[in-house]
Amino acid sequence: MAVRSMTGYAQLAHPVSDRLSFSLSLKSVNHRFLDLHFRMPAEANSLELQMRKAIKEKISRGHIEISLSLQQGEMGGFQLNHALVEGYVRAFQEAAEHLGIVAQPDLNVILRMQGALAGDSAVLDETMERAILSKLNDLLDTLNRMRDEEGRGIDRELRGRMQGLSRAVEEVSKLRAQVSRAYLEKVKSRMSELIGGHVDSDRVLQEAAMLAERSDIQEEVVRLENHIKHFLSLLDSGGEAGKKLDFLLQELNREANTLLSKTAGVAGEGLRITELGLLMKSEIEKAREQVQNVE
Repeated sequence: MAVRSMTGYAQLAHPVSDRLSFSLSLKSVNHRFLDLHFRMPAEANSLELQMRKAIKEKISRGHIEISLSLQQGEMGGFQLNHALVEGYVRAFQEAAEHLGIVAQPDLNVILRMQGALAGDSAVLDETMERAILSKLNDLLDTLNRMRDEEGRGIDRELRGRMQGLSRAVEEVSKLRAQVSRAYLEKVKSRMSELIGGHVDSDRVLQEAAMLAERSDIQEEVVRLENHIKHFLSLLDSGGEAGKKLDFLLQELNREANTLLSKTAGVAGEGLRITELGLLMKSEIEKAREQVQNVE
């Protein structure tokens, strides 16, 4: 089971009877939590609660926009709101008379006023609600199929990034011994310069060895390898893995930074490790861009 993307879209139009129908759409993008936004008729409060429950059963994370519109068939029409229109005309005429100007109200403007025309809208009754909830489940399945398909693409991308990261870590591991020796010689030389040869050489060597040991990158290499294995196991498990994957990438980035700081200023193979460390950070950052869209 591959990880699932948080991006997707699905819509449908469904007739309930010869005269009644509805349109329903779902649009999903990435978000830290499950964030539902409804665009529904004002009388749909009870339906919204049922839809929330159905969505939560099939989607764990993402910003979801749910749009519902009801349609009446050909028998529908418009009715003029006489009280509103007549009241507006009277107010217009009184204002014109009070200001001493000659003007006539524009009927096109009046009819565009909110509430001036009332349509025969579809009724949101129990039959309509049952039909909407039934089709909502179908639409959620369609949305999740799209999110699964995009998730498979993200999965392939992330596995490729982990392969590149693994190769870099493997090369760093092979260079570790040479870098440790180079660092030891560097520290030993520097300490000898500072003390001017007035201290026992064995003591200098001992102190240099201790400093070189503290600069050893074996611990970082092991942690990087373990984090990569854990990351791949989460991809294998699938499901709601986005937050865990993001946390692991933060840990990988921290280890790469430590590796770079420990090998800074070491010539020879140390320069190659710096290159590899920067490559690791690039792979990690590209992986994080993808993980931001994983459910």
